[in-house]
Amino acid sequence: MKKTVTYKPEKGFSLKDIEELLYGGKKLKLPAETIRKVDSCYSFLKDFSKEKIIYGINTGFGPMAQYRIDDNCLRQLQYNIIRSHSTGTGKPLEPLYVKASMIARLSTFLQGYSGVHTSLVNLITEFINRDIYPYIPEHGSVGASGDLVQLAHIALTLIGEGEVFYKGRLTPAAEVMKAEKLQPFEIYIREGLSVTNGTSVMTGIGLVNLLQARKLLEWAIAASVMMNEIAASYDDMMSPVMNGTKRHKGQLAVARRMCEWAQGNRTMKKREIELYDRSHTEKIFKHKVQAFYSLRCVPQILGPVCDELENAEKVLINELNSACDNPIVDPQTEYVYHGGNFHGDYISFEMDKLKIAVTKMTMLAERQLNYLCHDRINDGILPPFLNLGVLGLNYGLQAAQFTATSTTAECQTLSNPMYVHSIPNNNDNQDIVSMGTNSALMARTVIENGFQVMSIHFMALVQAIDYLKIQKDMSKKTYAIYDEIRSFFPIFADDTPKYRDIEKVNYYLMTKKL
Repeated sequence: MKKTVTYKPEKGFSLKDIEELLYGGKKLKLPAETIRKVDSCYSFLKDFSKEKIIYGINTGFGPMAQYRIDDNCLRQLQYNIIRSHSTGTGKPLEPLYVKASMIARLSTFLQGYSGVHTSLVNLITEFINRDIYPYIPEHGSVGASGDLVQLAHIALTLIGEGEVFYKGRLTPAAEVMKAEKLQPFEIYIREGLSVTNGTSVMTGIGLVNLLQARKLLEWAIAASVMMNEIAASYDDMMSPVMNGTKRHKGQLAVARRMCEWAQGNRTMKKREIELYDRSHTEKIFKHKVQAFYSLRCVPQILGPVCDELENAEKVLINELNSACDNPIVDPQTEYVYHGGNFHGDYISFEMDKLKIAVTKMTMLAERQLNYLCHDRINDGILPPFLNLGVLGLNYGLQAAQFTATSTTAECQTLSNPMYVHSIPNNNDNQDIVSMGTNSALMARTVIENGFQVMSIHFMALVQAIDYLKIQKDMSKKTYAIYDEIRSFFPIFADDTPKYRDIEKVNYYLMTKKL
């Protein structure tokens, strides 16, 4: 198996590349062709910029662009933007998201439109490959000149200042670079502005969000099949014929995956056998002719989620493989263009949609959990709260349901959009902004919450399966999940603290390959 991911100049990074770099332990390799493209852009800018006024090279930044900078201060100008903008607050961004952000920043430079020196590209690659993670506080970006504050914290470490997480410890960047025999990058023309200006942090967070949301969707599908096995639902709700009468790609994909998860099960009922095979004289049917919506309408509920994840991938990969700084340096047309490619509206809008989709997924899991816990809703096939002990003396998953419900409610509140929460700032130079990083961070929290709710849901599912003793009639795939969870979360009747069990199931759901 290859231990490297080689950047493809003609295609850029794929989502699979990002997944392998973040989770597969692979190193990044840049082909000589790509390095030459970066160098060609730098060489063009070096010649073109002589005796011209170009933003951020010999002018101030933002509303200070009206001020000409003396030639003897040009290098200092680039250091000043890095140091002055390192003003983040809050908790540090976790290494996984930092690594994704560095890959996204590197990808912008690899497009060959930034005019940076190749030494900067090489140094960021070394940070990625050696697991050196700059200290980046979460808060600070309005997402319009991109992630100025968070990217400045990355830049600060690349010039040998600030701090990095290295081998699990927060350490001065200068010490780590000395130990790794790395030299801080030098300013040539506009490296300070280039490394701080763009959408790379929100894009990096967004890529991790997408990968985790995709996994959560697969768990939602698996859980929904297990729910219908437990309820002995009629299986035509996932029929390809029935779902095919709607023209939504996501709905068809979810129905197809449900059929794959359910293959071989003997608990779900066949309508042609139970209701279509003979005449029926009974006035009241003991078994539900149609299950509750949280069981029956899974393809219609998760279908839009599936479609949104596909669209989010398209937007994120497009942004990842774009030049997202300003100005844009184009050797082909021999021109330096001033504009707003740093604006994060695409990511902001997509992260808002993603967190709404994940919240709906979480709401579905919470409603399915309620079915399992509520004996009057499930027609008494299960004891209240999956309590396998003495009713009244023991409490099963009663309190765990509180946690799932309150966490779902938080997701609903966090799903309010950031995309439309623009606040002018920067002397009104930034008079309409994206808040894209806030949106990405909120989506991250919603996804984390979703896994927590799903963990409690799976605890309830395996309890229900044990109570009904349907293991032999489950599909091969759903039984395998049941069996793996039971290997570390055994059946219980007595009341014990469950917070560690929730953590274990959460870790299993987040790390298992599906």
